[in-house]
Amino acid sequence: MVIVTHSGKFHADDAWAVAVLNVLYPGSEIVRTRNPAIIEAADFAVDVGGIWDPATGRFDHHQKGFDAARQSGVVYASAGLVWREHGARCVRALAAAHTGQQLSEDAAREIAYAIDADIVQYLDMSDTGAARNAPGSYGLSAVISGFNPNWMDEQRMGYGEPTEAYRLEQFKRAMLLLTDIMVNAVKYRVGASLAVQQVRESEVLEGGRVLFLKNSALPWTTVVRKEMPKILFVISHNLGEQRYMISTVPVAADSFDARADLPEAWAGLRDAELAAVTGVSDAGFCHNGRFIAAVKSYEGARVMARQALAAVDAS
Repeated sequence: MVIVTHSGKFHADDAWAVAVLNVLYPGSEIVRTRNPAIIEAADFAVDVGGIWDPATGRFDHHQKGFDAARQSGVVYASAGLVWREHGARCVRALAAAHTGQQLSEDAAREIAYAIDADIVQYLDMSDTGAARNAPGSYGLSAVISGFNPNWMDEQRMGYGEPTEAYRLEQFKRAMLLLTDIMVNAVKYRVGASLAVQQVRESEVLEGGRVLFLKNSALPWTTVVRKEMPKILFVISHNLGEQRYMISTVPVAADSFDARADLPEAWAGLRDAELAAVTGVSDAGFCHNGRFIAAVKSYEGARVMARQALAAVDAS
């Protein structure tokens, strides 16, 4: 396969789009050009050529009159156009290669939609001018832009072909980074999906207000927040560090506010100081923000969880 995109400065949207196609067609030849004949002969033309036609592998958004947008109103750039057409297939391929899971089409489509909402739409917004970056001064768009050679590089190497050759190398480096981000996004969501049933079936303690997880690495916050309104604290076993964690339940995905905080008297204490306050000899620490604490034993975790519930009831 030959994948063509424009020469000159690249952006996160075209680098992401080409990276997606390269996942599906590994070993493709990547050509950066504005030559109409080369563009026309390519299997895929991304962010160049003035045509949007998925059936013929054309994914440009610069042509006059282009106004394709998501239901949210966010206008597509090349990242979103390629992801819209090939995102679910890319998710299935990455899931199979990196998690060993064969996803159904519906499951892959759901994950692709989530990745679009979390990542891809912001790349498009940055490219179309709807947002400065994706998001923040060192958001993903800005990071990828930094792979371009700057004026000092061009002055040192010479303008024209030497700089373009170097820019192609940098473009491929940016693609590798974006591919890693895709892989991580897919792995996280596949893992979260597989964890749901385990979290649902975990033991409930202390009159339904504490949940016990046998593996603290399980992603649990979404399930507990949406399906278990009575749970105030979660005890989980950190298998790698052989200790138990006591966690609060956040009220929202992007918030440190919790249904209930750990006791104020524990805040910032470690080891002997925390042991003295709790009466639990193997207590390890409590974060100053009172959203997580650690203890060596399961029995100690149960005692501390009961104390935390008592503090809630007394407040």
